[in-house]
Amino acid sequence: MAELPEGVELPGGQVATPRPSAAAVLSRGAGERREILLCHRVSEVPSFPDFWAFPGGGVSRVDRAAAKANPDWFAERDDRISLIALLREMVEEVGIAPDGSGGFLQVASELRDEVNSDKAAWAVLATDNRLVVSGFSADLITERTTPPLAPVRFKNRFYHLDLGDSKIEPTLPNGRSEFDEFRWWKPAALLDAWMAHSVKLPPPQITLIRDLVEHGFDVLAEDPPSGYHIIEFAHGVECVPLPTATLPPATHTNCYVLGQAGGPRILVDPAAKSAEALEILSAKVTEIQATGSDIIGTIFTHRHPDHIGDLSAISSMYQAPILASSETHEVIPSCDTDSTLKEGDEITLGEVTWTVIETPGHCPGHICLCSEAGIISGDNATVFGTILVPSGEGDMNAYLAGLERLRDIDLPLLFPGHGSMVANPTRLLNRYLKHRKARHSRVLEAVLSGKNSLTDIASEAYSDTPDAHPDLARDQTLSHLKALEKSGEIYRIKKDWYKN
Repeated sequence: MAELPEGVELPGGQVATPRPSAAAVLSRGAGERREILLCHRVSEVPSFPDFWAFPGGGVSRVDRAAAKANPDWFAERDDRISLIALLREMVEEVGIAPDGSGGFLQVASELRDEVNSDKAAWAVLATDNRLVVSGFSADLITERTTPPLAPVRFKNRFYHLDLGDSKIEPTLPNGRSEFDEFRWWKPAALLDAWMAHSVKLPPPQITLIRDLVEHGFDVLAEDPPSGYHIIEFAHGVECVPLPTATLPPATHTNCYVLGQAGGPRILVDPAAKSAEALEILSAKVTEIQATGSDIIGTIFTHRHPDHIGDLSAISSMYQAPILASSETHEVIPSCDTDSTLKEGDEITLGEVTWTVIETPGHCPGHICLCSEAGIISGDNATVFGTILVPSGEGDMNAYLAGLERLRDIDLPLLFPGHGSMVANPTRLLNRYLKHRKARHSRVLEAVLSGKNSLTDIASEAYSDTPDAHPDLARDQTLSHLKALEKSGEIYRIKKDWYKN
């Protein structure tokens, strides 16, 4: 936690326990004609905006209550609560329900409105036989657990619902919805579109689509895969979360594997130090090498210890040059094959070229990597928590300038050093800029109002955030003060600050 002021300690983050959820993989047609339904998430939703996803959602208390009140519903199945949640979500999100004879029908608008107004209404309608449960069956085709990247995680069961040659179509509900478009895709065409970076898909679903293309529904239903799956944020960008001593709420640092299986690969920020993290990294290296790939380089985005692993232990797993900025090279052992990265340098893996962007605000020598897939952003922004700009070695002006540069590149995805990938980088970076610039203004206003000491300025500038850690508030205030001093708006006499 090198970003923390000296003497400040924070409790470690906690890995969230996965919640159960269920998703519907609806298909129509057969053989080469088979298509699957994807739903486009609106840009305003907090999770995976502008992504295509299967309909579904979390198991709620009303689903558990419905299962308890109706023990005959799917009594022969261990996953009966998940099936109940699945049927409710289908009514809410796509307006489709069982017809009682093994097929499906379009839900009447007034019934759907009732369920969307009150989730508990679904069980009432099913009990009254205005919605049908009998005759419904769905094959479980996989279970996927959200990796430890977010404060909310799911253990998601994916079910195949075969509509056959039915002409039934999904519809949007009245009022608000998390979707704004539906589309039927042939699995192979969907996979091709994702590989071309023309559609966005959540990581658990892309590996499921790969399985569908390779094996088909029947094979998956016979032995539904669960447990370990690779985490693909984009084509050629795999995430390997490594447990590290990082700032909460994060518990892991994202190590990225760039390149394609069988081709040259590069690891970014292999931060493994603990026995657990080294075991995860070692298994990943073995997996990479088993595909015929060579690891041709290791890149570090910056020199903070939660991004640089135990290099001695890692060198026993694989040998490759270290590529980093000159500032980062200062803190790691040198080797004749190492290279220094600087603004504009390019690294090509197959048909993909990654370009180095210098963003030194959070840490001297901090770099990002950009390609058509997106931005590997290190510690510039994250969906959950915040990014500190240490008053000792950070530079608030450079940090803000770096955020603006990354925003203006306007790439489709952002791959942060911690947490989930960012589906709308422009929106997140604008939020960071708005927040930081507002804090910058509050710090300046505090000085202009006659506050001179760091403690008084911080107290005034953070009066809108009473729960902020006082030591962190003072340190971030000092970062803003130094930036304002550098721009000539204020000056310092010993430990006090004054307007120019």
